[in-house]
Amino acid sequence: MPTVLVVDDEPIVRDVVARYLEREGFHTQQAASGREARCLLEREPPSLVVLDVMLPEINGLELCRWIRSRWDTPIVMLTALGEETDRIVGLELGADDYLTKPFSPRELAVRVRNLMRRAAHPAGAPARTIAFGDVVVDAAAREVRKAGAALALTLKEFDLLLFFAANPRQVFSRDQLMDRVWGYRSALDTGTVTVHIRRLRKKIEDDPARPRHLETVFGAGYRFTP
Repeated sequence: MPTVLVVDDEPIVRDVVARYLEREGFHTQQAASGREARCLLEREPPSLVVLDVMLPEINGLELCRWIRSRWDTPIVMLTALGEETDRIVGLELGADDYLTKPFSPRELAVRVRNLMRRAAHPAGAPARTIAFGDVVVDAAAREVRKAGAALALTLKEFDLLLFFAANPRQVFSRDQLMDRVWGYRSALDTGTVTVHIRRLRKKIEDDPARPRHLETVFGAGYRFTP
């Protein structure tokens, strides 16, 4: 049974989120502070982390950076309504998705389920190795190498790159990418896609400012050119 660690300093939020996730078939752990969460993570990394930004002792952004430096565990950030900076920073640090408070526990459970399902069965994943430039994407091993060196990609960075590699030279809008890669058919905020594209460019492009592979098609979306 997959384990989800819920990190939030509000007991009611933790309990409600845990209850909904357990209805979906997940085992849950709870932490009220960044320090407590770090202890649980060091003991046994969970399958996914639901992480609030505003935490005592160690805040959510610092904890996100610490998690990402060690594991590719999917992370869903919880941010205060209107705190766009926290959302962008969280995504830049490696979070896979986010929700703003107040949020629907049912929607959070759906997002967690989608992330877990797509981690096991990424959309459009080709059953082969794909090479472009000096980058090699191994779909089966979920590994990416550039010039022979392994790249540290998050779950969603890998899924996004794999989706593009499986659909070369096609233009996809942000809404289409949210649907095909994240599984959200009615996303109101597609900033997640923008941040993930920017992070991927920093890792796979020789010059992220002038990308050769992940191209922006102005007014339409993005296109992958091998």
